[in-house]
Parts: sequence; C-alpha cells; structure tokens
Amino acid sequence: MPTITITTPELAPPARRAVTVRLTRWLTARGVTPSHVVIRFVTEPPGSLYAGAMPVEALPAAPDDRSIHHAGVVCQIGAERDEAFRDALAAEIGDALRVGAGTAFFHLDMRPAARSHVYVAVDGRLRRADRLGAPEETKEPAA
Repeated sequence: MPTITITTPELAPPARRAVTVRLTRWLTARGVTPSHVVIRFVTEPPGSLYAGAMPVEALPAAPDDRSIHHAGVVCQIGAERDEAFRDALAAEIGDALRVGAGTAFFHLDMRPAARSHVYVAVDGRLRRADRLGAPEETKEPAA
C-alpha cells in the first residue's frame, strides 16, 4: 500500500486531483491495486518550514511560472521495492508536482515499510497488509 504524503503551500483541488490520478496510474501500471494507493495532501502554513535559518518562502526561485516553489514528500513503499523502482517513483512524483528550475526547495523521503507493519480496515476489522487476500483466521471459543 504505497502511501504518499505531499506537503506544499495550498494546491487547488484540480491540481491535487491531477497529481493523484497521475501517481495512481503510474503505480497501477506497475502492479499496485488502485484502491491501495493512498495520497494525502497537507497544506503548509507560511513560516512553518525552514531550510537552514530561512523560511522556504523567502528562498529565491527561478522565474518559472510552471514550477512549484517548494514541497516536501514522504513516500512509504514496500520494503521489497528495488532502487530502480524508487528512483523512477521519485522522478514521477517530481514531475507530477512540477519540480523544475523554479523550485526553491524540494525534499522527498522514501521510507520502506514491511507489509507486515501496515494495517488496514476491512469490514470494520484491522488486517495486516501482508494477509490481505488470505482467508481470515477464525477464532475458536475457549473451552
């Protein structure tokens, strides 16, 4: 269950939707079930992110109207994903967010997660991601 948390200044809903659709399609093309892709957007208030001693809003950016000024991304993906997958996903995230010459600050943190460490709700019960699709364990009453 890839989980991508994107922290940026305010992004309009159509921009969020475009990023979400693009990343979901990219991951789906690589075997991820679409409903397992989780993308969260966090709006960062001005003055809450610093690079060195400077708020990122004060960092100069190249005059490129299409580039995002700054963003931070945390991407949790399966620990079994190799370097080539991580590199390609990082590039896709950067492209989807319009990281370019006008971007003053961009930080992407890949965090491998074992499927056995991820829980999701299924029919109101928590199930480990590594057991999804497997028959549920039945609990027999104590004698």
